[in-house]
Amino acid sequence: MTNKMIYDQASGLRRLNEPTLTKVIAVTGGKGGVGKTNVTLGMAMSMARQGKKVMVLDADLGLANVDVMLGIRPKKNLGHVLAGECELQDAITDGPLGIKIIPATSGTQSMVELSHAQHVGLIRAFGSLEEEMDVLLIDTAAGISDMVVSFARAAQDVVVVVCDEPTSITDAYALIKLLSREHQVQRFKVVANMVRSYREGRELFAKLTLVTERFLNVSIELVACIPLDDNVRQSVKKQKIVVDAFPRSPASLAISSLANKALTWPIPRTPSGHLEFFVERLLNRTEIVGEPFSE
Repeated sequence: MTNKMIYDQASGLRRLNEPTLTKVIAVTGGKGGVGKTNVTLGMAMSMARQGKKVMVLDADLGLANVDVMLGIRPKKNLGHVLAGECELQDAITDGPLGIKIIPATSGTQSMVELSHAQHVGLIRAFGSLEEEMDVLLIDTAAGISDMVVSFARAAQDVVVVVCDEPTSITDAYALIKLLSREHQVQRFKVVANMVRSYREGRELFAKLTLVTERFLNVSIELVACIPLDDNVRQSVKKQKIVVDAFPRSPASLAISSLANKALTWPIPRTPSGHLEFFVERLLNRTEIVGEPFSE
């Protein structure tokens, strides 16, 4: 057997044993009411339609709404996990198109006041999940709480959803400032939501760019302009997501395009050095892949 044949066989075995790398995207916005959950679930459905294994974490631990928007009734949620009543695996609920949902709980003050250690424990718990995932989408809470910061910092990509309101721009800037100055997150992807035209979306992005370039050392990129679309409101009434209820509507097409783009964003091959989702899989992969096989 030649050296090349041995190397090819060893490479094949390593690929079979490599842990699956999961793309982790946090969708946030600083302000409530900007459409984060619609964007998150729309991306999830669009990705699932392409055969991707997708999980959605409802990280709005005090005012959960992913399950409500999907019209599902989970038996367990993160409240049960954090109370020690079940494992994270037990809280996974089946959603439409094969999407896996980890629901949060609503109206519980203790969930809003979790300690940093509890955030760390929850993020690390994802490393033990049995499910294979291509993408984990995190729908964060509004604001700049420790919880939002923990989940955003532990993701590979941070998507900031903004709309054309002064408070939306101000709150998005505050979030970017906090994450960059105190938590070393330097790259942000921006979604201009509920805009009346692509030009309005560009102008909205320009407003945010004006303050970030002046005061912060960050990279921000406009990745989508999602039009104002009455079909979104109609789909919410039906407890459906617009990409499912009205797949050819302007908002649906824009969200689907965003999902396609997100699937091309590279996944880091090595740990970042700070707390992150699925870091164990990256470490295991590094150990398994190692150096090229030699005699």
